[in-house]
Amino acid sequence: MNILETIKKRRTIDPDLFTGENVSNEIIEKMLEAAHWAPTHGYTEPWRFIVYERGNVQAFGDFHAALFKKVTPVEQFLEKKYEKIKYRAKNCSHVIICTNKRGDKNNIPEIEELAATSAAIQNMLLVATANDVATFWSTGGMCYHDEFKKHFGFGDNDKVLGIIYIGKYDGEIPEGKRNTEWKEKVKWF
Repeated sequence: MNILETIKKRRTIDPDLFTGENVSNEIIEKMLEAAHWAPTHGYTEPWRFIVYERGNVQAFGDFHAALFKKVTPVEQFLEKKYEKIKYRAKNCSHVIICTNKRGDKNNIPEIEELAATSAAIQNMLLVATANDVATFWSTGGMCYHDEFKKHFGFGDNDKVLGIIYIGKYDGEIPEGKRNTEWKEKVKWF
């Protein structure tokens, strides 16, 4: 499959649909190596990853759910959401926390560091797709909470850009969809 075909084939697959089958660490390492080759201004390489392997993914779910319960006001707490967070990774082979580690090169704008880390994440997703591995890039919620990043040893200026849930999927990959043709978003001079 060429790179454009891989890009077009990449889909977000809900972890509830994963089979529970293990993905080899060799593929996970290829994903992380691909991340390492993302564009980076000033060679800051701001991406950092924390990997939970098969035997430890529930420990992540337990931590994630406990943090949700701790920081959510009682009147807003929903048991159903708590359970979803706690068991989201039940069928996952791996879970990867993706973080932007802000370096000491203050002349490089933060947006460029965030773009570099996002490019690193996309590289990981494409390698997963090329190896028939399903992914779900989850953002928001607890991963933006200060206690979440501090739990993993990151500082005030660092940002968690999401959680990638990884697993096997034996269903049919949905067709890609865009609202308009790419040409409608381009102006030539």
